[in-house]
Amino acid sequence: MKVLLFMSKGVEMLEASAFIDVFGWHRDLKKGHIELVTCGFTEEVVSTFNLCFKVDILMENVDIDEYAALLVPGGFGYYGFYEEAYHPDFLNLIKAFDKAGKIIASICVGALPLAKSEVLKGKKGTTYHLMNGRRQNQLKEMGVELVDNEPVVVDGHLLTSWCPSTAPEVALKTLELLTSKEEADEIRIMMGY
Repeated sequence: MKVLLFMSKGVEMLEASAFIDVFGWHRDLKKGHIELVTCGFTEEVVSTFNLCFKVDILMENVDIDEYAALLVPGGFGYYGFYEEAYHPDFLNLIKAFDKAGKIIASICVGALPLAKSEVLKGKKGTTYHLMNGRRQNQLKEMGVELVDNEPVVVDGHLLTSWCPSTAPEVALKTLELLTSKEEADEIRIMMGY
């Protein structure tokens, strides 16, 4: 089984690394069968704070039939996150995963492209909740039923969350949905959560 991690320009590395770590721990320490594949619009992604990251596959080469889940970390707008997160090709990829009923897990403002693609319209969700709720207001304006008292919200196969601090929990919940609560709890204990 494979999961696809979207690495946009300006991606928040703490959020991306939570997915990488949880699925890496599962693969290496539990001999799990889930392969994490990174994708982006360019071979090299410049993340927040100007860190560079090479992706495994370009967006144009993604075949959603190969993946069980789409993982969407958030990022910083002034590093260019929304340029790629709101790109029509990425929004179409989100719609395709949703139409296929596959898990889509987002962290922080990673929920905003889900909302912009309309897969969250009329569904429960959340996003970055600090700084006077600006991002949560954006989510509401895009037709999402805002849940502002839970750090991680699951509505069917869609996961959204508050801020970078929720990243490990979203990654572990995604692992649970792909395997079992018992397997995710074993990784949680091994990682000290």
